[in-house]
Amino acid sequence: MSANPDLLLLNGREIDPSAPAVSPLDRGFHFGDGLFETIACVRRKPRFLSLHLERLVSGCARLHIDLGAVNVIRDEVRHAAAATDVSLIKVMVTRGPAVARGYAWSGRETATRVLLRYAWPQEDTAAQREGVGVRVSAMRLGENPALAGMKHLNRLEQVIARSAVPGADAAELLLFSSSGQLICGTMSNVFVERAGRLITPRVDRCGVAGVMRRVVLREAARAGIAVEEGTVSEADLDATREIFLTNARIGVWPVRSVGARTLRAGVLTQQVQSSIAPLLENPVDA
Repeated sequence: MSANPDLLLLNGREIDPSAPAVSPLDRGFHFGDGLFETIACVRRKPRFLSLHLERLVSGCARLHIDLGAVNVIRDEVRHAAAATDVSLIKVMVTRGPAVARGYAWSGRETATRVLLRYAWPQEDTAAQREGVGVRVSAMRLGENPALAGMKHLNRLEQVIARSAVPGADAAELLLFSSSGQLICGTMSNVFVERAGRLITPRVDRCGVAGVMRRVVLREAARAGIAVEEGTVSEADLDATREIFLTNARIGVWPVRSVGARTLRAGVLTQQVQSSIAPLLENPVDA
């Protein structure tokens, strides 16, 4: 996937991606003091836009960032999505340029809002049917309930984990926490089968509460599939018969292998894929 967006908005104003104008004093640049959303857009419409914005609003409230009128962001995303058949839109909100030195904010900052639109990456369509190979990362996520669930800009743990293993060796890496619980992938949430039920790790101590994770929890329950948030140990991972991954772009990826261990896309995975497929192909707002 190209690193170059084909559209870049800074506080609603289109600028040249090769010469961005974010202030060098921006606290997002200095401290990772902000949040982001990655929104998949299909048929010129953003998928689950209201859920993305709800998470963004919640995260800004937790960090005491003045987001401003959320409908401005909603309109920018819709307008950007309508210009091309498929795209990925990334929205970043930071606390804005610092008005005083130091870690603490003053309360006088003005938030910075950035929208980037990327071409949809070339997909391996077989991944949806046959699954992907994953490995367990040596990296362990630190636990901090104050940041848990948010999609904040501090992604260094994921950077280190992903950089250690080439993409050709594993489509995704599974991450355990410092206390030994499975949490997520570097870019995805995880669901595992346990005793005929689907379990997704809780993200109340670390990890991101993904939008697609939320959709799968909702739609699986509506379809009568037993699903819940819980703890997943290394032994649980070793014993499970089914694993799948979720995020806004991929929807659901079955896992065909964890290291040397082979799995298959089982009944529960297939049922979930069938349940959410109409929502992915004909995007809905919530």
